[in-house]
Amino acid sequence: MTSARDIAELVRLPAALSVPGDALAGAAVTGTLGWRTAGLAASSTCLYWAGMALNDYADRDLDAVERPERPIPSGRVSPTTALGVAGGLTAAGIGLAALGGRRAVAVAVPLAATVWAYDMLAKPTPLGPVVMAAARSLDVVLGGSAAPRRAVPAALALGAHTCAVTVLSRGEVHGSSTAVARGALATTTAVAAAVAGGGLRRGRAGTLGRLASAALAGTYALTVGRAQAAAAASPDAVTVRRATGTGIRGMVPLQAALVAGGGAVATAVGLMAAGPALRAAAKGISPT
Repeated sequence: MTSARDIAELVRLPAALSVPGDALAGAAVTGTLGWRTAGLAASSTCLYWAGMALNDYADRDLDAVERPERPIPSGRVSPTTALGVAGGLTAAGIGLAALGGRRAVAVAVPLAATVWAYDMLAKPTPLGPVVMAAARSLDVVLGGSAAPRRAVPAALALGAHTCAVTVLSRGEVHGSSTAVARGALATTTAVAAAVAGGGLRRGRAGTLGRLASAALAGTYALTVGRAQAAAAASPDAVTVRRATGTGIRGMVPLQAALVAGGGAVATAVGLMAAGPALRAAAKGISPT
């Protein structure tokens, strides 16, 4: 019988702690942070979990060879159940987006379509990382859907980070290459510099916000960059897997830097609490 823990492992429950910051970043940089943002964050979390369940459904034959301990190949979750979980969470995500109005739904629907396209079509292709990055970028736009154009720079920053982490993650089982790890490190450096330098801000942050944003961008660069540098030096599967996990957790300080740059310093500080929580939760259920 499928247990709650099996479903939690299927959707990689702890990794969802890296998701609400997308909505917060989008709302902060567009100056629309408010009560509706909580509903949009819940929407994006549901869509993220849907993508994780769908990922295991799509990869069930490959996982039977490479990761037989995963819920589906181990027999703890049936493919039908996984597909049903993905469908239910997708519907819930779109429904929750309605709390943000028609503009939010207009973003949530293509976001959901991108999630399904990645898992069912694009993942094994060269376009896979680009499609994954598009999903993360749309997630940021969802948070800032009241003024979507203003959310684009922040969305591109998180999209670039996601693309780099996704490319590197392809070496989690068999290892990667020095060139790929160096490319991820270069992307991290460029994203951190853009955020710290104020290139993504829209003038809402005061001195405290600018300083906090720069400090958080530095934290992101240090933690993620160090792990990617280790992968560049030794691109074996274990080191690459560690760098991938760090890249997922590293989204939190990057999101917090964008939130602080949007003038919501207190929210950014609160968001940083998700980092330790994600590390602690990952000890029980892998986020990768």
